[in-house]
This record gives sequence, structure tokens and C-alpha cells, in this order.
Amino acid sequence: MSPVIKVAAAQVGPVHLTSTKEEVLERLLILFYTAVAQGAQIVVFPELTLTTFFPRHMFPNGPELDKFFEKGDIAESSLMKPLFDAAAEKKVDFYFGYAELTSDGKHYNSSFYYSAALGKIISRYRKVHLPGTFEPFTKPDAINQLEKRYFLPGDLPFDAFRAPGLIKGAVKGGQSVDGSTIGKGDPILGQLICNDRRWPEPWRVYGLQGMELMLIGYNTTSHSPELWGSRKPMTLEEEYKEVMFHHKLVMQANSYGNSCFSVCAARAGADDGKWGMIGGSCIIDPQGHIIAEANTDDDEVVVAEIDLEDCRQGKEKIFDFDRHRRTEHYGRIVEQTGVKEPELLP
Repeated sequence: MSPVIKVAAAQVGPVHLTSTKEEVLERLLILFYTAVAQGAQIVVFPELTLTTFFPRHMFPNGPELDKFFEKGDIAESSLMKPLFDAAAEKKVDFYFGYAELTSDGKHYNSSFYYSAALGKIISRYRKVHLPGTFEPFTKPDAINQLEKRYFLPGDLPFDAFRAPGLIKGAVKGGQSVDGSTIGKGDPILGQLICNDRRWPEPWRVYGLQGMELMLIGYNTTSHSPELWGSRKPMTLEEEYKEVMFHHKLVMQANSYGNSCFSVCAARAGADDGKWGMIGGSCIIDPQGHIIAEANTDDDEVVVAEIDLEDCRQGKEKIFDFDRHRRTEHYGRIVEQTGVKEPELLP
């Protein structure tokens, strides 16, 4: 067997307040078939794929807000059926981010992984690290980020999962294996959403499960001075460059630190002609190198072939967790949230 698979990031350009989900889905299908034509076996779509990034706007609770959400089980959505059908026909898996409204009225920023081999969703995730504020800023022209108002923090664990049907001859349960199954069994995947990628803890939880490939969709504003601030004024060009640097920094560092590949897909461009979002969709190897990336802030497919054997070097040498981790010293990580500084010196 050869543990080589081809993965794709399906970057989606501007989606406006007036854009319908049906219009967006037509674009997604074009991106999906473009990825398939290039041999992709997994296609990664962005966070909140079907809509504009609505948390920048203030909406009252009720129908005006809920129109951005998918109600009930998305696996049964008539809107999504063409994409599920395309994936089943082409035998291609995909990751998808969306706004979820549960049957009991809870709102989440969610994603799922669809397995074409099994013909169903095999993993679901809800965004844990919600950025921004609950109340909008008082400054009239401020850029808001109201995810804390519109979503609950995710309530699902960071559970890695294996995706079948991607590697011929993958070792299965009951077969004997010498040592680790990395690069031998069905690929071990994880999923996060947007701001989660900035936090090392979820990456490490997945890394402790042997994750070989992380999938991430994101919507990241290119101009939000009230949210992240700066000691000196920046031009829009300088701010875009800084935001892009931080995006790639966390993707590369965490891929390296957990010896895994990663694929991240952006909702990019200027929604409604003014709300800028970075592109930067990319595929990263276990050494932290970007091996493919988007060139635009519009609809674009980024494809690369990855060899899961490349995960072994880091997992068995520098980041051999079993030999090198010292959990007796890490208690503060889970016992404490905010910063507790040392006492001031006399």
C-alpha cells in the first residue's frame, strides 16, 4: 500500500448579504467538480460556507437571524442534497462548515466530515473558541465580531477519526501491525473551525490521538482594529499582511508541533464590496512547510498530494510524545483559564 492521498482546499470568494444559499451552493459545486477533476479525494470547504459572515452584523433573535442557520440535521437538508449526491457519485469526501440550529433551539458554528465510502457523515464538530464580543462596539463604524452573541461554545470533544476508502490496502482492525499505525491504517483526521486554529490545546489533543491530517475552514477579517488592536496605526495593506502572517504562522507551527498535514479553506474577499476577508487557503506538511496555497481572494481550488508516511519522522523522533512529554508539569494548562501573575517584587 502507498499512504498517498490528494487533498483540496475549496476557497470561496465574496458572499453578500443579498446572496442566496442556492446561489452559493452552485459555486460550491463548481469548486467541488474542479477539485475532483484534479484528483482530489478530500475537499475542504470554509467556515459558515453557505452565507456571508453574518456575525459582523447586528440581528435580533428570531427569523432575521435564523435564516443564516441550517435547522435540524444537515444530512437531511434538501439544500445540501446536490453536494451530497455529487460526493457520493464521485466517491470524494468533504469537510463543510455551517451555522447549525439544533432541533432544541441551540445555535452553533459547526462543521462535519462526509465519507463517500460510507455514504454518510462520520464526524461532527462545533467551534469551541468563539472570538469577539457579545455586545457590539459603540463606535458607529467599528468592525464587529458577534459570535459570542450568536453561537454557543461547542459541546463536542476533540475526537480524531479514521476516514475509510482513501488508501488501498490500509491496515484494518484485527490485522497485526508492528508499532504505530501511522501511514499504515486508514488516515487519522481531526477538524477545527477558524479561531480554534490559533489555540495549541486542541491541536495537541488531536495530536495525542495520532492525527495525520487536520481540516480547518475559516472566515478571518482583514480589517478589525477594535478586535485586535495595534500600538501603531496600520494601512489596510499592512493590516492585511499582518493578519495573513498570523494565519499562516499558527497553521505552520501547529502542523509542525503535531507532525501532521493540514488543509485550511477560507471564505475570502470583500463581502458587499467593503467587508474584507483574507484568503490564504493552503496545504501544509508535517515540517510546517506550505506546499500549496491560494493566489487570490476569490473562488479558487488549491490541491496537493500528501504522503502520510511523512508524519512519521516528527511523531517518532522530535515529538515522540510517549518518550518526551512530561504531564506532571502541565497541570496549569487545564486548571487555569485567565492569567495569574507572580507577586510584585518588594
